[in-house]
Amino acid sequence: MANYQNVTPVQIAQAALTTSYATLYTVPTNPTTPTRTYLKQIDVCNTTGSAITFNLHIVPATFSAGTQNALFYTQNVPANTTFSYAGVQVLPTSSFISAKASTTGLTITISGGEAV
Repeated sequence: MANYQNVTPVQIAQAALTTSYATLYTVPTNPTTPTRTYLKQIDVCNTTGSAITFNLHIVPATFSAGTQNALFYTQNVPANTTFSYAGVQVLPTSSFISAKASTTGLTITISGGEAV
């Protein structure tokens, strides 16, 4: 059994959000050395003059994004501002992060660590 003591800080994802769900990151699968990912910081920057909402989901393997796994759902980001979240979420092997926006104009950056 893995003890997950070796944690490597990483930028998990950075992307411009679209109006369709996109997978931003998938926790690596390695049967001999399972990985867990620690999500520590999410920043969503609105580069437009209008408010935009976004949805972000932490999705278990074999599932799809839905209200049952939403971390943020229709979260508002006011014009020309950045929404920040600093909290720890643990993602098990093969789970993934999926997100979309109500319109274009949001850039998301996710940081954390991968543990083996």
